[in-house]
Amino acid sequence: MDQRVMTFRMQLGKFLRQNAAAFLWTGMALLVVQDVFGTHGVLAMRRSQREAGEIRKEIQKLNDENRELQDRVKDLKSDPQAIEEIARKEMGLAKPGELIFKLPTKATPAPAETGSSNKKNQTTELPDGTQP
Repeated sequence: MDQRVMTFRMQLGKFLRQNAAAFLWTGMALLVVQDVFGTHGVLAMRRSQREAGEIRKEIQKLNDENRELQDRVKDLKSDPQAIEEIARKEMGLAKPGELIFKLPTKATPAPAETGSSNKKNQTTELPDGTQP
Protein backbone atom coordinates (compact mmCIF):
# COMPACT_ATOMS: atom_id res chain seq x y z
CA MET A 1 0.00 0.00 0.00
CA ASP A 2 2.85 2.35 0.79
CA GLN A 3 4.29 1.64 -2.63
CA ARG A 4 1.01 2.62 -4.30
CA VAL A 5 0.78 5.88 -2.36
CA MET A 6 4.30 6.83 -3.32
CA THR A 7 3.57 6.03 -6.90
CA PHE A 8 0.53 8.29 -6.88
CA ARG A 9 2.50 11.10 -5.24
CA MET A 10 5.24 10.71 -7.78
CA GLN A 11 2.78 10.75 -10.67
CA LEU A 12 1.06 13.85 -9.28
CA GLY A 13 4.38 15.64 -8.86
CA LYS A 14 5.42 14.73 -12.40
CA PHE A 15 2.04 15.93 -13.77
CA LEU A 16 2.31 19.26 -11.93
CA ARG A 17 5.90 19.82 -13.11
CA GLN A 18 4.95 19.13 -16.72
CA ASN A 19 1.85 21.36 -16.70
CA ALA A 20 2.94 24.10 -14.29
CA ALA A 21 3.37 26.69 -17.07
CA ALA A 22 -0.12 25.98 -18.46
CA PHE A 23 -1.64 26.35 -14.98
CA LEU A 24 0.18 29.63 -14.40
CA TRP A 25 -0.87 31.08 -17.77
CA THR A 26 -4.47 30.01 -17.26
CA GLY A 27 -4.50 31.55 -13.80
CA MET A 28 -3.01 34.80 -15.09
CA ALA A 29 -5.57 34.94 -17.92
CA LEU A 30 -8.41 34.48 -15.43
CA LEU A 31 -7.03 37.27 -13.24
CA VAL A 32 -6.76 39.63 -16.23
CA VAL A 33 -10.33 38.85 -17.30
CA GLN A 34 -11.53 39.48 -13.73
CA ASP A 35 -9.63 42.77 -13.57
CA VAL A 36 -11.16 44.01 -16.82
CA PHE A 37 -14.71 42.66 -16.74
CA GLY A 38 -15.27 41.96 -13.03
CA THR A 39 -17.47 43.76 -10.55
CA HIS A 40 -14.66 46.11 -9.55
CA GLY A 41 -12.81 45.93 -12.85
CA VAL A 42 -11.64 48.58 -15.28
CA LEU A 43 -14.97 48.80 -17.12
CA ALA A 44 -16.95 49.19 -13.90
CA MET A 45 -14.50 51.84 -12.70
CA ARG A 46 -14.89 53.87 -15.91
CA ARG A 47 -18.68 53.61 -15.69
CA SER A 48 -18.52 54.81 -12.07
CA GLN A 49 -16.26 57.73 -13.03
CA ARG A 50 -18.66 58.76 -15.81
CA GLU A 51 -21.62 58.64 -13.41
CA ALA A 52 -19.65 60.64 -10.83
CA GLY A 53 -18.91 63.30 -13.47
CA GLU A 54 -22.60 63.56 -14.36
CA ILE A 55 -23.50 63.89 -10.70
CA ARG A 56 -20.85 66.61 -10.24
CA LYS A 57 -22.39 68.56 -13.15
CA GLU A 58 -25.86 68.21 -11.64
CA ILE A 59 -24.58 69.34 -8.23
CA GLN A 60 -22.94 72.39 -9.84
CA LYS A 61 -26.18 73.22 -11.65
CA LEU A 62 -28.15 72.94 -8.40
CA ASN A 63 -25.59 75.08 -6.56
CA ASP A 64 -25.89 77.79 -9.23
CA GLU A 65 -29.67 77.67 -9.02
CA ASN A 66 -29.50 77.82 -5.22
CA ARG A 67 -27.19 80.84 -5.39
CA GLU A 68 -29.62 82.62 -7.74
CA LEU A 69 -32.54 81.87 -5.43
CA GLN A 70 -30.60 83.14 -2.41
CA ASP A 71 -29.85 86.36 -4.30
CA ARG A 72 -33.53 86.67 -5.17
CA VAL A 73 -34.52 86.20 -1.52
CA LYS A 74 -31.96 88.81 -0.48
CA ASP A 75 -33.40 91.24 -3.05
CA LEU A 76 -36.95 90.59 -1.92
CA LYS A 77 -35.98 91.24 1.70
CA SER A 78 -34.08 94.46 1.07
CA ASP A 79 -34.81 95.92 -2.39
CA PRO A 80 -38.04 97.95 -2.58
CA GLN A 81 -38.03 97.85 -6.39
CA ALA A 82 -38.05 94.04 -6.40
CA ILE A 83 -40.94 94.02 -3.93
CA GLU A 84 -42.81 96.57 -6.06
CA GLU A 85 -42.27 94.46 -9.18
CA ILE A 86 -43.81 91.41 -7.49
CA ALA A 87 -46.71 93.48 -6.16
CA ARG A 88 -47.46 94.83 -9.62
CA LYS A 89 -47.09 91.62 -11.59
CA GLU A 90 -48.56 88.98 -9.31
CA MET A 91 -50.97 90.93 -7.12
CA GLY A 92 -52.10 93.60 -9.60
CA LEU A 93 -51.39 96.48 -7.21
CA ALA A 94 -50.80 100.05 -8.34
CA LYS A 95 -49.36 103.24 -6.91
CA PRO A 96 -51.80 105.93 -5.78
CA GLY A 97 -53.15 107.75 -8.82
CA GLU A 98 -52.27 104.98 -11.29
CA LEU A 99 -54.86 103.12 -13.31
CA ILE A 100 -54.50 99.49 -14.30
CA PHE A 101 -56.13 98.26 -17.47
CA LYS A 102 -56.55 94.52 -17.69
CA LEU A 103 -57.22 93.29 -21.18
CA PRO A 104 -59.10 90.04 -21.63
CA THR A 105 -57.09 87.14 -22.85
CA LYS A 106 -57.76 85.94 -26.34
CA ALA A 107 -60.55 83.37 -26.08
CA THR A 108 -60.51 80.32 -28.25
CA PRO A 109 -63.45 80.20 -30.66
CA ALA A 110 -66.22 77.78 -29.79
CA PRO A 111 -66.45 74.79 -32.09
CA ALA A 112 -68.95 75.26 -34.90
CA GLU A 113 -72.26 73.65 -34.14
CA THR A 114 -73.77 71.44 -36.78
CA GLY A 115 -77.39 70.56 -37.22
CA SER A 116 -80.54 71.65 -39.05
CA SER A 117 -81.77 73.97 -36.26
CA ASN A 118 -78.82 76.31 -36.75
CA LYS A 119 -79.43 76.63 -40.46
CA LYS A 120 -83.04 77.72 -39.91
CA ASN A 121 -82.03 80.65 -37.69
CA GLN A 122 -79.22 81.90 -39.94
CA THR A 123 -79.80 84.78 -42.35
CA THR A 124 -77.63 85.72 -45.26
CA GLU A 125 -76.63 89.31 -45.85
CA LEU A 126 -75.59 90.67 -49.21
CA PRO A 127 -72.57 92.97 -49.61
CA ASP A 128 -74.80 96.07 -49.89
CA GLY A 129 -76.37 95.32 -46.47
CA THR A 130 -79.70 93.92 -47.72
CA GLN A 131 -81.10 90.50 -47.07
CA PRO A 132 -82.30 88.21 -49.85
